[in-house]
Amino acid sequence: MNRLMQDMLAVADSSQVTGLSRFFKTGPGQYGEGDKFLGIKVPVTREVVKNAWRELDFVDLDECLRSEYHEIRLAGLLALIQIFSHARKGSLGIKVPVTREVVTESLPARLSLQQQCVDFYLAHTDAINNWDLVDLSCYPLLGEWLLDKDRSLLYELARKGKTIWEQRIGMVSTMTFVRHGQLNDTFAIADILLHHPHDLIQKAVGWLLREAGKRDERALISYLEPRAATMPRTALRYAIEKLDDAQRKVFLEAQ
Repeated sequence: MNRLMQDMLAVADSSQVTGLSRFFKTGPGQYGEGDKFLGIKVPVTREVVKNAWRELDFVDLDECLRSEYHEIRLAGLLALIQIFSHARKGSLGIKVPVTREVVTESLPARLSLQQQCVDFYLAHTDAINNWDLVDLSCYPLLGEWLLDKDRSLLYELARKGKTIWEQRIGMVSTMTFVRHGQLNDTFAIADILLHHPHDLIQKAVGWLLREAGKRDERALISYLEPRAATMPRTALRYAIEKLDDAQRKVFLEAQ
């Protein structure tokens, strides 16, 4: 068992398990069905990761992402982001090797550490199986990586993702672009997912549209005007949350 897993198990709080299991919908037929929790809140997980990530390699991260425990999978993702971010800054002292057997076939040594992190992430999307795991990992890693690259991958995830979580990655990763004032991909991917039947996708679409609108309200209004009447109300409500009362009323009454 690697250092990160050991440290996470040491801060487990059984009194929090029931509440977290309920919050993340782990009951029969719910989207998080069968997931298990240790009772660790996100700030605690971040603190554990902060102290342990430099001692981890891809083998350790793979072990974390294969864990049955939600919080350990999250810790693995947050550690991966730390490795990716520090690699981007050219930091020294990162342990991650590129020659361990478990990673050499999918992560060849010739690739940069950043690229290896991205490939590792995309190879483990089956472990990214709840909305918080998506939202806390995709745009700090995948969004940052694609900021100056072709973004067709996100369109493919939105259109053909094997799960709602892969589709949500396609949408939420555009947060990085929005924060850099680049809104076109957010609107385009929102169009792909606009009429998705699952409310977790509708919420993601509305959330990212709202964030785009905070950057350019006129662009959001122009996007919504021909679509508001037919788009899911959940997505619409999220999207218009920051508009003034009169404008929100216009859009809501259009449905």
